[in-house]
Amino acid sequence: MTDIILCKLGEIVLKGLNRKSFELKLMGNIRRRLAPLGKFRVYCLQSTVYVEAEDESADIDAAFEALKKVFGIIKLSRAAACEKDPAAIARRAIEYLRDDMLVAKSFKVESKRSDKSFPMTSIQLSQYVGGELAEAYPGTAVDVHEPELTVYIEIRDLAAYVHAAAVPGAGGMPVGSNGTAVTLLSGGIDSPVSTYMIAKRGVRLIPIHYFSFPYTSQAAKEKVIELARLLTEYTGRMTLEVVPFTHIQEEIRDKCPEEYFTLIMRRFMMRIAERIAEANGAKAIVTGENLGQVASQTMEAMASTQAVTHLPTLQPLVGMDKEEIVQMARRIGTFDTSILPYEDCCTVFTPRHPRTRPKISEVEEVEAALDVQALVEEALAGIERIKLDHEEL
Repeated sequence: MTDIILCKLGEIVLKGLNRKSFELKLMGNIRRRLAPLGKFRVYCLQSTVYVEAEDESADIDAAFEALKKVFGIIKLSRAAACEKDPAAIARRAIEYLRDDMLVAKSFKVESKRSDKSFPMTSIQLSQYVGGELAEAYPGTAVDVHEPELTVYIEIRDLAAYVHAAAVPGAGGMPVGSNGTAVTLLSGGIDSPVSTYMIAKRGVRLIPIHYFSFPYTSQAAKEKVIELARLLTEYTGRMTLEVVPFTHIQEEIRDKCPEEYFTLIMRRFMMRIAERIAEANGAKAIVTGENLGQVASQTMEAMASTQAVTHLPTLQPLVGMDKEEIVQMARRIGTFDTSILPYEDCCTVFTPRHPRTRPKISEVEEVEAALDVQALVEEALAGIERIKLDHEEL
């Protein structure tokens, strides 16, 4: 029997009667993620998803790395499978963990016995395999309290499995298990992180980018496309909706007081996002807003922005410190792209003294100078859709 990947489930195990639907969604996501890497058998038993290579062309190393970024998996390990026989398990441990045993100064064995028909208790099996390993590697001491290496043995329905310590998975819920939302994706640090965080809650996402050519360059657009592409390793395939925003911003500049520019711009963004959401069956709008970070992110300003939509606005970063957001951006791999020095539509026609405590009635009065409906329809008609997938990375 050959190498296998054991994927431990996270929050899914807490689900009740609909748990099976979450498991099926996760296995579907895993199969799509691994499809470019060869043929794999994927199945779920006893709160664990098993991934086995079906032929020699399947890249098990690449599969292991890819599965670290699949939401719904809390931890995973490379394991060796063998028949459920104590002597066979000991031989497999001696062979499979050779490199680890030669490097470690101390070890212990931990066993779990899901199959209660196995003739040894967990403690008896650990003692037996530990003795065999100690004899095979006399230079590695047994230390049951603080070992450098822990050898894990699992006795399950189909086979026995031997592995070293598991590595952390992405956690969260399987993408697609908690509905669909649109997410506002700029070229900054915050919005890719907010997109990642909501995808982690099992939401399928449709990213929207507002593009103001020639005030923002083609390079700025390519930067956002790259950010979305990087996120597909976690979110799965997405279609980026690039909304032409130049005419709207010029109309705001020409017909509205400068201090309201950003507020009215963001109200247009939310209106357009709601229309895109409705067309795609999405039930929420995700933003990267962070309370008090900039003038347009006061409570009053956010209330004014959200007043134009009936959909819930999800703001996963709202209470985070900026350094926390930066650290997460580095961890998920978007930070270096986010800091590339290309302009964003949010920096176009930025007011020198923005209104930070607006009343909604005031904003509506100022906005009355614009043909809001016509501008929204024009922007929707000009959308460019770009399909993105992790395979393109």
